[in-house]
Formats: sequence, structure tokens, C-alpha cells
Amino acid sequence: MITTVLAFFMTLGVLIVVHEYGHYRVAVACGVKVLRFSVGFGRVLLRWQRGPDSTEFVVCALPLGGYVRMLDEREGPVAPNELNRAFNRQPLLRRAAIVSAGPIANLLLAVLLYASAHWIGIEEPKAVLGTPAAGSLVEAAGLRAGDWVRASSRDGDDWQDLRSMSDLRWQITQAVLRGEGLQLQVSDREGHGARNVRLELQRLAARDVDATLMKQIGLGPAFSEAKVGEVKPGGPAAAAGLQRGDRVLAIDGAAVGDAQALVDRIRASVRGNAGVVQRWTVDRDSRSVELTVTPRVAREGERAVGKVDAVVGQPPAMVLVRHGPVDGLTQGVARTWEVSLLTVKMLGRMVIGEASLKNLSGPLTIADYAGQSVQLGLAYYLGFLALVSVSLGVLNLLPLPMLDGGHLMYYIFEAVTGRPVSELWLARLQRGGIALLLMMMSVALFNDVARLLGLH
Repeated sequence: MITTVLAFFMTLGVLIVVHEYGHYRVAVACGVKVLRFSVGFGRVLLRWQRGPDSTEFVVCALPLGGYVRMLDEREGPVAPNELNRAFNRQPLLRRAAIVSAGPIANLLLAVLLYASAHWIGIEEPKAVLGTPAAGSLVEAAGLRAGDWVRASSRDGDDWQDLRSMSDLRWQITQAVLRGEGLQLQVSDREGHGARNVRLELQRLAARDVDATLMKQIGLGPAFSEAKVGEVKPGGPAAAAGLQRGDRVLAIDGAAVGDAQALVDRIRASVRGNAGVVQRWTVDRDSRSVELTVTPRVAREGERAVGKVDAVVGQPPAMVLVRHGPVDGLTQGVARTWEVSLLTVKMLGRMVIGEASLKNLSGPLTIADYAGQSVQLGLAYYLGFLALVSVSLGVLNLLPLPMLDGGHLMYYIFEAVTGRPVSELWLARLQRGGIALLLMMMSVALFNDVARLLGLH
């Protein structure tokens, strides 16, 4: 819990400081006087100022944002000798540059963070598939447990190597958003028997792109061999004679593809309040052994599931995904661009009703993922931080009042008409923007709570 809270505030702190520093740095470069640089809102906790005429830097009690306050005639009187340093007196292009600098700083930060994660390297599961869900698109494509997905292609001519399960999931997500199928080059776990298959992803609607997408497609965890690990004394596995290292070949005559399939069969072996007797065929030191296993019944909420009191499965095969200095930076730029486009597409589809509002996430989800990524390692946390930085940059560029993109829309209007937006319309648009942002925040917070309660 402490790790999650600290990671959350570290994430907010980094992103807010970088965003506001973008505004601040460009404002200073354009000759605008910056009165205050604030991280957070509300009561001031820390304050630093070099001199009475310099910028005041503060840290406030509510760390859910920040702002850069510049000299501006619309917010108070300005001395005649400082009119040239007022924001509202700057040429249109300078004002637009200052406003857009915050989101751009977040996008540049994302490039650096993604590049850093690639330079450090991330241990990720190899793209070897577990047992596909019955009736799923993955099963219909002819994929099975133990298949190693080596590359993907949109047209069958231009192939892109897949280094990990993360790469595979990313390509699938993009294909669903495009409404296209995806071709895959597949072999067995040793790299033999290469073949091409096609995932008919165009059958999925774009609104299906949410947290359950991979489950709908039938893509589960990476392959884990159906081996028995530690056996708990006195449990059903021990009573049946199972031993560490036994590899489960079949249950009741039906082949077991991987550890996930084995777990599913065990959990489903309940009838009423009793476990169902199963006949297991296991490989033990290259010998086939027949055992009778009767799982015990355990309660998970209102659901009854089977348990055998033994560790099932082994860690999946891992691969170190690492890039050199130039390639890592190139990958950072490419991933930032791809995630930005994906974010814009998702937001657009949510607006027109083609994607579920369940995709909106709020502070609780960010905090949860921040804590998880920190525990996984530095490279994972940098990747997570980059993702949130891209989201913040893109969100702030949306043409909504109260956001940087809204101000840029005002400047476009001024450039086209030769006059600024009237004070009356500014007030109306600001009120509408506040209402819209509050609605989005409410939906995001509702989704957070629903996820925590297992409702999504």
C-alpha cells in the first residue's frame, strides 16, 4: 500500500513538473514574466523565490495538478513599464507556443522514458501461446498451446518481428482499432514447423476495445508447462500420489495443453458441494503414470471451485527486450507516436459511441498500476510513466475549454477572424468545459471503483 501511494505521487509529481516546466520555459524564452510556478493547488506547503521580481516556486497541499501564472492584464493591473512582458500583449504565435509547450513537454518526456526503458531492457514473456479459449478467434485461427508467434503482418508482405507477448498484444489492439485482420507467422516452441495463420479481428466491433479485449479474442497468459510444483502435505494432490516434477498429459482422457488448461479443469471439477473424481495421466521420469485425483471444494465468494493443494505450472519462458542507443531512441519516438494515435482514436470512438466509456481510467487505476509497475522493476515503471505522460499530453491538446487545446482553438479563431474570442463567449465556454471535465472525471472515478469491486 505504501509503495502504491509513493509511486502514485511520484508519477503525478514528475508529470506535473514536466508539463508546467514546458509552459514556464517557453514563456521565459518569449520574454513573458512568470509570477508563480505551482505544483498542486490549495494551501502552500513549500515556497522558494530568488528575489521580489523573480518567479515564485511553490508546492501546494493538493497535488492533483499545477499551473504557471503569468503577468496578464486580464488578471490584474500591469505597470506600464512591464506591459511588454504581459502574456496577453504577446503576438499570437508566441502565445500559441507557450500554451502548446506543456503537452509537447509531456510527449517529449514519453519519448525519453520509452527510450530509457528500451535501453535498460525488460524481461517479458516470450510470445508462446497458452491454451486458447474454446470458440474464440484464436482457436478458430488454428492456434494452440505451445505455438510461438514470431511475426505479424497487415498484408502478408511486410512482416514485423514480435519479441514478446506485449508486442503481440499491441499489434492485435491496433488491428482491432483499424477494423482489420492480422496475419501471424507461427512455429512450435523450438522454432520448427513454421506456418502462417490469420486472426479475423475485423469481426470485433471497435467498441470492444477495452480491458477485456484479449479475453474476448481468446488470448490468455503465456504458455506455462503443465508441471506440478510443490505438493502440500495432506492435500488432494498428496493423497493421489502426485509428485513435484510430474507433467500432466491428460485428464479423463482429454489432453492438457498447458498449466492454464490444467488449472481450469481443476477449478471446474466441482459438482454441488463435492469434488469430481478425475483420472490423471502424468509423465514421471519418462514413464506414464495413471492417478486418481479428487479436488477439494473451496469457496471464492459465492462460487465453488476445485483445489488440489499443489503448485501448478512453471514460470513462462522469458526474453530480454533491449535496444541499442539509436534503436532505443527510434523505438521511443515510434511508440510515443503509436500510443498518441491510439489514444486519439479511442477518445474519438468513445465520443461517437463506438467504444465503451469503461476505457476511461482515473486516479485509483493509475495509482494501482503505478504500484504494480514499481514492484516489477525500473524499466516497467518508466514504461508506465511514459504511457501516462502520453495520455496527459494528448488529453491536454483536446479542443476543450479549460485545457491547453481549448486555448489553442481560441487562437485559431483569432488567427482566422482577426479578433479574439469575446469575454462573454469565453465565460460560457469555460463553464461548459468545467462541466464536461467534471463529467469525464466522474465516469473515470466510477470505472476505477467498478474495477476494484470486480464489476468491470
